[in-house]
This record gives sequence, C-alpha cells and structure tokens, in this order.
Amino acid sequence: MSAALETPAPAEKPALLEVNNIEVVYNDVILVLRGLSLKVPQGEIVALLGANGAGKSTTLKAISGLLRTEDGAVTRGDIRFGGERITGMAPHEIVRRGIFQVMEGRRIIADMTCLENLRLGAFTRSDNQVGADIDMVYSYFPRLKERTGLAGYLSGGEQQMLAIGRALMARPKLILMDEPSMGLSPLLVKEVFGIIRQINRDLGVTILLVEQNARMALGAASYGYVMEQGKVVLDGTAAYLAENEDVKEFYLGGHGAERKSFRDLKSYRRRKRWL
Repeated sequence: MSAALETPAPAEKPALLEVNNIEVVYNDVILVLRGLSLKVPQGEIVALLGANGAGKSTTLKAISGLLRTEDGAVTRGDIRFGGERITGMAPHEIVRRGIFQVMEGRRIIADMTCLENLRLGAFTRSDNQVGADIDMVYSYFPRLKERTGLAGYLSGGEQQMLAIGRALMARPKLILMDEPSMGLSPLLVKEVFGIIRQINRDLGVTILLVEQNARMALGAASYGYVMEQGKVVLDGTAAYLAENEDVKEFYLGGHGAERKSFRDLKSYRRRKRWL
C-alpha cells in the first residue's frame, strides 16, 4: 500500500450489517470467498470494488440468501443484520427482515407491466400502503408512470429504474445493488447514481453498492472496500480510496505521469503490495 497514506478507521456509526470472516463454497468444491469481513453503517452508502471474479456478487448473494439458487453456501463465519444472525436464512425471510437485492442485469419480469413489477416488490407486505408507495416510486422515476406496456419493452435505463423502484416497494432497510450502471450510457449512469444518492438521503435507506465504475461508486459512497480473489485487501473512507495511489492505478485509470502496460496489471502484483 502507498506509504504516504494511512488507512482511516471506519466511521463510528452503528453497523446495520456485519459480515464476519465468511467463506463461500460452490458445489461443495469451489472456494470463492476466503475469510471476508466488512461492515455497513446504518444510513450510509458503502462501495464494494474489485475486478471481475473478485467475489463481489457472491458477497451480495451470501447476504441476501440467494447462494442456494446456485449451489453455493456459507461454510464458515456469520452474517448479522441489526444484530441478528441471518446466515443460511431463506431469501424471503431475509427480505422480510429488510434486505432487498437489486440483481446484476436488472432481472425485471419482462412479460409483466411496470405496475405489476412494482407490486411484485411488495409481495412480503400485508399493509394497505402499497398504493402510496407506488406513487412515491413514481416521484423518483416519473418515466415509469408513463410506461403502461410490458416491462420488456423498456430501455436499459428504464429497466434499471424499475429494478430500484421494485426494491423500494419492499420498504427495505438495506438495498444490495449489483452493477447499477451496467449497459447504461454515461448520461443515464449519472442520472441513476443521482437518484441512488437521493433515495439514501431522503429515505435513510442503507446501500451496499457493487460497481465496476469505481469513480462513480466512490463519488456516491462514504466508505469503501476493495476485494481481490475472495477477500478484502484494502478499505477506507471514499475520499481516502479515491486518493490512494494503488486504487488510482488499478481502478481509476491513472497513476502519476507514468502510463503502465496492461501486461503489468496482474492481480498478484497489487495483492503483494496491499498485503
């Protein structure tokens, strides 16, 4: 790690989510997460950065309980939400406790309307405020109110808005967002991240954000973790990570005046520096 900067301690806020030294194995053979730990303070946006294959999406699925759909399991460590152990719980039980995952690739139901997709997000609720919450979603995403046809005909940006809106319909305490900028134009990326910040600010929803666009992620988050090969190798405030020379080199597209060959950007080289 760069000697000029010291890693700052996490902000002193109560942790809504705690992931403690977990290991994840797929098909009883493939070890993907190797003793991963992180904390997400209540009311904050926390970014989870890393290259493809680092284990970021697996981390979200371990939290949301979706590993079982892919023959994966947490084999060591535990996950706590609001102080309660949720390791191994069924996904619908985790949703009821206040966690909702916005999947990579949106995963909206293409042959249902926007309204039907939004109502689907409220499937665990039994109150009579669903209509009011649909109006709230439309206040953040007015384009969705205009789209009365099947969701499969929406643009990529509109589908991402629908996926986030569907998550809000569950009245979550924590939203897990997996690559919200994937496939979107730069203008739409800026718009979507602006709405993510607004939702966090207005509703107080905590967000754990997995995002390849590290610059946008650190611009929205207050704290961040960098993953390599199934474990956290660096963490700190978003401002610290944005100025860290290693993060700049490998994730923000710059490292001083010298431009390095991509052949030198090997995972083991930066792991050696960070560990």
